[in-house]
Amino acid sequence: MSEKALEINCEIPEKLSFLFEPHRYKVAYGGRGSGKSWSVARVLIVMALSKKLRILCAREIQKSLKDSVHRLINDQIQKLGLGKYFEVTEREIRCPSTGSTFLFSGLASNTVESIKSFEAIDICWCEEAQVISEKSWQILIPTIRQEGSEIWLTLNPELASDPTYVRFVKNASQLPDCVAKLVNYLDNPYFPSVLQTEMETMKRNDPDAYNHVWLGQCKSHGDAVVFKGKYVTYEFEPDEEFWSPFYGADFGFANDPTTFIKSWVYERTLYVEHEMFAHQLEIDMTTALFDTVPGGRSHISRADCSRPETISYLKRDGYRRMISCKKWPGSVEDGVDYIRSFDQIVIHPRCTNILNEFKLYSYKIDKLSGDTLPEIQDKYNHGIDAIRYSLEPLILGYKRRIEPRSDPVQFDSLGRPISSRNDAPISRILNPDMWIS
Repeated sequence: MSEKALEINCEIPEKLSFLFEPHRYKVAYGGRGSGKSWSVARVLIVMALSKKLRILCAREIQKSLKDSVHRLINDQIQKLGLGKYFEVTEREIRCPSTGSTFLFSGLASNTVESIKSFEAIDICWCEEAQVISEKSWQILIPTIRQEGSEIWLTLNPELASDPTYVRFVKNASQLPDCVAKLVNYLDNPYFPSVLQTEMETMKRNDPDAYNHVWLGQCKSHGDAVVFKGKYVTYEFEPDEEFWSPFYGADFGFANDPTTFIKSWVYERTLYVEHEMFAHQLEIDMTTALFDTVPGGRSHISRADCSRPETISYLKRDGYRRMISCKKWPGSVEDGVDYIRSFDQIVIHPRCTNILNEFKLYSYKIDKLSGDTLPEIQDKYNHGIDAIRYSLEPLILGYKRRIEPRSDPVQFDSLGRPISSRNDAPISRILNPDMWIS
């Protein structure tokens, strides 16, 4: 570590000391609690104090500075006691004594021409780099071409097939002067005690999730991923005149989250716009969190029929149009088939939990043969279940069209058969606000 860093007591995990070394690509990847992001922020602050640098802090999606590392860098400046050396504005962070500047930008919203304005960058830090697209890399990398310029990445890996992971971790040895280090909470002597209980609980209850979230292992299921190739993520604005809104809720048990999802259907595309995920949610707090999803009170919402007492409470507490979903043998598979029948599923970038579920929702794998089985794993599905409940009228209409003689037997929350609705016209079934029990 440099003498300058020692003078200002810039403490970071030892495994990240390579950040002070000159390399074209510096990649810190791993699980939660490793200290990657705040360590990078500290090192960049120290470097900005030592000489004039133009530093670009980039991420794939940045609608405002709230989505950037602006706050993180400012917080670390204060923690290091260096506030008097920096000027923090709404758009930039500057060091007047050296002339260094921190800039902040999203990549996906920029054109080739606008990204060219970053040509004079000395260091580009890409935070949450696991979601950066191949298209963004193809534009950004040749743009950061200042003599001695560097590209830094911090990421928590998702899938082994993600463009960033393939380029900078799997194929790191093929890049010129690339150092990629796996860094986890075990390497962080400053691991906060507040995260200790959360980590130990996940390690005990869900070892697979622990390996992914805390140890930075990829979730790579190959062809077993149910929605592989069906979904994309980008920002969109619904056209309320022509699009149809759908609301669905799934209620948590023990360590499972309660979810409330708003999506839209237009022609052959499903758009997922808003999500609410909450663990260990008390029933009297449910309404307040459901209200974070716009429009839920005024529209019909369909919820898991296994919790009639929760549905009854929510109806009394403002969600008067909430109704129980209907379940029948094979309803999960029918719902998944219908969702897969869309030409495309578009997930808004703010719906990070739903996006993660679509990446991980998988069929079971035979332990001996490695073959993909027809059964779906009962995990990574709480938001997807909420979407499935919300689309129930469409799912049944779809099933009647492809299997007109096999109308499924439906059951209420007490397991009693519900009379057939074969006589209902499909146009009525396809209108989510007309079929109410």
